[in-house]
Amino acid sequence: MSSVAALSVAQSIPLYSNGMRIGLLGGSFNPPHLAHRAISLFAIKRLKLDRVWWLVTPGNPLKENGGLHDLDARAEAAREMADDPRIDISCLESVIGTRYTVDTVSYLRRRASGLRFIWIMGADNLAQFHRWQNWRRIASEMPIAVIDRPPQSFRALAAPAAQALARYRLPENQAGRLADQRAPAWVFLTGMKLNLSSTGLRNPDGSWKAKK
Repeated sequence: MSSVAALSVAQSIPLYSNGMRIGLLGGSFNPPHLAHRAISLFAIKRLKLDRVWWLVTPGNPLKENGGLHDLDARAEAAREMADDPRIDISCLESVIGTRYTVDTVSYLRRRASGLRFIWIMGADNLAQFHRWQNWRRIASEMPIAVIDRPPQSFRALAAPAAQALARYRLPENQAGRLADQRAPAWVFLTGMKLNLSSTGLRNPDGSWKAKK
């Protein structure tokens, strides 16, 4: 049995106190990289968050998961990469058995109702958000912060989900108020310069490239 599988639900949810503003960054983290860390610190500053939780997923329903490394290995690598007390690593989805973001979001809203959550995603994810399971419900459950990832900006903002949610978009200069907004509410944050991807950090055989 992996160490992740042995965790209880309580152990898989990072420590918190009611009223905290928590950003949720989901992904396979295969491997985790500097952009994950940079996005998190950027979000903490711009959204006035107390913490960011990295939700290391068992697998992405929209991706081929054959090249995924062991969940324990990805979680440990994520802890090493995060290297900041404001970033917590969680394998909650594996513990509670959720496959889709909508189920994870709903679970956290019930389990930790005293927290003010924001779902964080890159512009590349906004571009395909309309393909996510029950994406409208995700948007209605918690505010969303989209981090610009040039050259994805135009494609993302022209995508079906962005168009459908256009009237709920906050001006960027009000990003610090997003956690206090009733969903649906979202903001598109610009100014991130680092543009890495996990795909670009994997070898052809799926193994992780050595760190420089």
